[in-house]
Amino acid sequence: MHLPAALSGFPATDFPMHISLAETDEDLRDILALQKQNLVGRLPADVQAREGFVTLQYTLAELQQLHAVAPSIIARADGRLVGYALVAVPAVRGYVPPLDDLFAMAETLPYRGSLLADYPYYLMGQICIAEGYRGLGLFDQLYQAHRTLYSPHYQVLVTDISARNARSLRAHKRVGFQELHRFLDPTSQQDWVVVAWDWQPISQAG
Repeated sequence: MHLPAALSGFPATDFPMHISLAETDEDLRDILALQKQNLVGRLPADVQAREGFVTLQYTLAELQQLHAVAPSIIARADGRLVGYALVAVPAVRGYVPPLDDLFAMAETLPYRGSLLADYPYYLMGQICIAEGYRGLGLFDQLYQAHRTLYSPHYQVLVTDISARNARSLRAHKRVGFQELHRFLDPTSQQDWVVVAWDWQPISQAG
């Protein structure tokens, strides 16, 4: 899939912002650095409740494999990476085991009178906004970039969210995601919510 390296036409923010595709290992290392700062195990409980968190810790090798198939979206402000939203299309199955589990579950879920597996879908593997840049519309811009770039090829964007990550659940609902399923992860004993954003109106679904 050939995609442009830079994106334009997204709502303006109060700070210089550049939203683009991740292209280099430097981009991927910057993603990992922001991820590390926001991992659930590194944040106090009050910060988790107020600001949200990420749970899955990727490696550089895993990101390289994902990005070799379909690049993810990043945002930089004054050269600093301040946000990312990872792309995981079905062709990357086998690269990141926790994503394989979500792919397998998603394809068993009922959807519009059929199964989600019958629709062209992919996963958002993780989204994260840097401290100081939250609440400014960047979350929505990253997701609109997903839609702009990938809606010609996919209809449904799917992800899962920790049920106790209230901020993330609210933000995904605001963007347009709807809850499909809840489940208990036996390893962590935590509840999770699978959500989907359908880019094709029901009236056009056929």
